[in-house]
Amino acid sequence: MSDVYERLEALLRSLGVKKTELKIYRLLLEKKQPMRITEIQRELGISERSVREHVLSLYRKGILRRTLIEQGWLGYTYSAVSPGEVLDNIKRNLLKRINELEQELKGSRAGEG
Repeated sequence: MSDVYERLEALLRSLGVKKTELKIYRLLLEKKQPMRITEIQRELGISERSVREHVLSLYRKGILRRTLIEQGWLGYTYSAVSPGEVLDNIKRNLLKRINELEQELKGSRAGEG
């Protein structure tokens, strides 16, 4: 199964996912439980600011999920989206972008005629 993860990571790298983002994703996959920013930061030994930036990027790309928690304070915990769901998200996003581009190209060709 690790070969599949390596191939998924190679695909994510080719789509612009950074090395540190992959470390965060792998950590959350292995832990199999939601973690707070400070827990991720402690585990990986990188700055809290860097973790925040990378986690937000992964969340926006559909690679992480976040859950609002209230424990005397408000915050989020983050968990990894399953590799299969990540692939589905990538496929859906790529197809959407391809379709949008095709529509734009058809529209510009119609204007040329």
